[in-house]
Amino acid sequence: AVEGVDAVFVGPADLSSGLGHAGNPGHPEVQARIRAAIEATRAAGKVAGILAPQEDDARRYRDWGCQFVAVGIDISLFRQAALANLARYRPLDAPQAPSRTY
Repeated sequence: AVEGVDAVFVGPADLSSGLGHAGNPGHPEVQARIRAAIEATRAAGKVAGILAPQEDDARRYRDWGCQFVAVGIDISLFRQAALANLARYRPLDAPQAPSRTY
């Protein structure tokens, strides 16, 4: 309800870390806090948003009242595009280096 704040954007990974569940934004406590934040934001007449690259999460948060949902992360989108581009030029039987990222 702060004047000049028009929206609240929830970062589930950051929130999960802050709650002691690093790397587990699906933890029930984290999910409960996300839902409470969305509800409080909407009750204050503000816009609620969230990061949700997984389709099921995005749909659930939308159903909970989020008015904007970021469904992609720039580095992940760049990586996916780069891999797709490389795949066009690599022979099908070329060995693939193991990935250390997600």
